[in-house]
Amino acid sequence: MKRIFYFFQFLFIKILFLFFKSLPLKTAKFIASIIFRIIGRLSNAHKTAIKNCKYVFPNYKEGKINSIVNKSWGNVGETICELLRFQEIYDKNKIIIKGLNNIEFLRKNKKQAIFIGIHQSNWEVMVPMLDRLNLNVGGIYRHINNPYLDNLILDLRKKTLKGGKSFYTPKGKKSAKNLVQAVNNSLSIVLLIDQKDSSGENVYFFNRKVKTQTGFLKIARKFNLPIIPVKNKRLSNDKIELTFFEPIFHNNININDNLMMENIHSIIEKWITSNPSQWFWQHKRFN
Repeated sequence: MKRIFYFFQFLFIKILFLFFKSLPLKTAKFIASIIFRIIGRLSNAHKTAIKNCKYVFPNYKEGKINSIVNKSWGNVGETICELLRFQEIYDKNKIIIKGLNNIEFLRKNKKQAIFIGIHQSNWEVMVPMLDRLNLNVGGIYRHINNPYLDNLILDLRKKTLKGGKSFYTPKGKKSAKNLVQAVNNSLSIVLLIDQKDSSGENVYFFNRKVKTQTGFLKIARKFNLPIIPVKNKRLSNDKIELTFFEPIFHNNININDNLMMENIHSIIEKWITSNPSQWFWQHKRFN
């Protein structure tokens, strides 16, 4: 029964995607935003999002919390439309790059790095943009429970890549192996670090200890790779801004993985609180 449900869910999403692709991009994003706001409010994930938002902003009134979460659902709809039309938004210069000087040494010297971001604005543009900046990268993604949808989204992601070496790998044991191989093959790593990792370490995030992935820090230390935070922000002019921060080196023996992760969390906490409606609140992060 589950496979039958998954199949019809896939068919519905596939038809929805075809509908979005048939419309002008701006119109498609507007409609997708409305649809996801409506559908989102009917899901259990909406309750999780409200709970998460209330935890981070305990002094906000109910109306403001609801507004943030509803806009977050709208952002998901826009992100999907942009993934369907990535080449179009790229050709129309809808993606602005800032802080390019912070990665110029990588491009000129063909060096590697670990790029970290969060599920904010359009998180799907990070890997293909790095690929187009002539950096070979391996991107980690969280697989979708529905295998039909998972394959559909993965295929869309693969189509955004132009370089011959860049790739995507699902989170888990396979990705750990693939990432080590990628590093050994002179590739950089891209991952989103804001979601829960059940097998991770307990690290403070918004003043609460939560399960957090720290494996990339071990790779950074072992191979002496710079860690480069990448801020993702939607602008009022319908553009997306990617900002590369100064590299962080995890080579101080007096700073362990958990302390380094707390330092990194302090950076992404500021990103989230400065643009809360663009973050993906729907994940069970604080449970």
